[in-house]
This record gives sequence, C-alpha cells and structure tokens, in this order.
Amino acid sequence: MSDPSLSSRYHAAQCIARDAGQLALRYFRDPQGLRVQRKGLQDTVSQADREVEALIRERLHRSFPRDAFLGEESGASEGAGDDERTWVVDPIDGTDCFVNTIPVWCVSLALVHRRRIELGVVYDPNTGELFAAQRGAGATLNGVAIGASGATALSEGLVGVGFSHRIQPGPTLAALGRLLSEGGMYQRNGSGALMLAYVACGRYIGYYEQHINAWDALGALALVQETSASSNDFLAGDGLHSGNPVLAAAPGVASALEQVFGTPLERNA
Repeated sequence: MSDPSLSSRYHAAQCIARDAGQLALRYFRDPQGLRVQRKGLQDTVSQADREVEALIRERLHRSFPRDAFLGEESGASEGAGDDERTWVVDPIDGTDCFVNTIPVWCVSLALVHRRRIELGVVYDPNTGELFAAQRGAGATLNGVAIGASGATALSEGLVGVGFSHRIQPGPTLAALGRLLSEGGMYQRNGSGALMLAYVACGRYIGYYEQHINAWDALGALALVQETSASSNDFLAGDGLHSGNPVLAAAPGVASALEQVFGTPLERNA
C-alpha cells in the first residue's frame, strides 16, 4: 500500500515543478532583463535562479511546514539532513545554458528521508517534459512509464559526462580516454539532472560526473532507481551536503561503465 503522505508530496512536487518551470521560462525568454552574477569559474547564478527557488521553497513550506529544505541558492533550513524529510532543490539546473539562451536546463526536486530518495521530479519547460518517480511506484515521462536502454555494449549508445571546475580534470580526462578506447562515445549537454533523466528513459546508456552536488543529482537519481538502470550510493558519507561522484548505467553496460569510471554501482532490485 502506498504512503498517502508520500503520495501527496509526489503530486505537489509535480505541480510546483511545473509552476517553477514556467516562471523560469519567462525569464529565459527575456535575457536582456536578466541579472547574472559569477560565483566562480564556469559557475553562474541569475535573478531567475533565486526567484524560482524562492517560489519552490514557499510553496513547499506552505504545504508541508514540518519538512526541511536544502536548495542550491538559499542553503539548508534547520533540520535538513539524511534522516529527516528534506526537500533538495535545484531551481535551474544548467544555469550556464540558461544565461546563454541555450534551451538545455530544468527544474529538479527530490525528497530525502532516512537516507533514501523517496521521490524525484525533473521538469524541462523547453520541451514540456516532466519526469517523475516515487519510490516503489516506477518512473514516468509525462505520465507514461519509462525504462533504461537495452544496450549491451558501449558502442551501442551515448554516455553523458559532466564536469565542474571545482575539481581537477585529470581523472575525468583519463576516464574519457578509456571510454573512447572501448568504442564508446560521450556527450555533455550542460544539465546533470537532464542527463541522468535521459539514462532513466533510455536516451543515454550511462552518465558520469566525478563530483556533483546533491541538488543537481537527487531528483533524477530517483528516476534511475525506479528503472532497471543502476547507480552508485550517492548519499554515502556526507553526500547530501558535500556531494559525491555519480554514475548511472543501463543494465547491459553496467559492468563496463564501472570499469571505465572506477565507481561501484548498486544494482536495483
């Protein structure tokens, strides 16, 4: 039997993500009026990021006042942690694309409770695609069930790869060399959440990033975990607050991608 409190949160998250995405889209369509700041190398934040996160945070607090919150822009509320119900939010994943008028970005929400990802929603307002998953209930794209790729060799599909200048590039470059030498090919579109969602729906055969923050990954990892694809234990250690490596893989190439990227996977039941 499904948890009615979780089901209500799942429904609310989808509605909130859609509304947040439409607000972000209005800013995206008027780039001349958008205020942008640099947080670091290839790391930007815009007025839209902050206002979209404020909308999400207010709506969640209004509906679920006892839940904690962890957002990319506004940080953690009191009580935010692996063991408490905590919403983990990236208002615009792919901000560099967003501010350069490239339509590859999304809104990502996840709910973590007792060190498990309970639900995740990834909404791409540019395409109208809403990815959603609730633990134990499967993953969907616009309400239709999705599943991982049936590829059995690295040469049969694309692997999404992310990178941030928070870390040194050497290990990622070495892994890309191994991937290419095995006949694989990679792509980076600028949004880790979308690339992970593409693993869940079979567009990519895998996704890897040497270090990624929780708000960029957890919403889409909820999708991956509800398919036959595999992922690593992202919440290990202090993953919620400090981030971790991430690897997701279709079942037929899971062992090969473990070898390429050197990250162990947990096979989904």
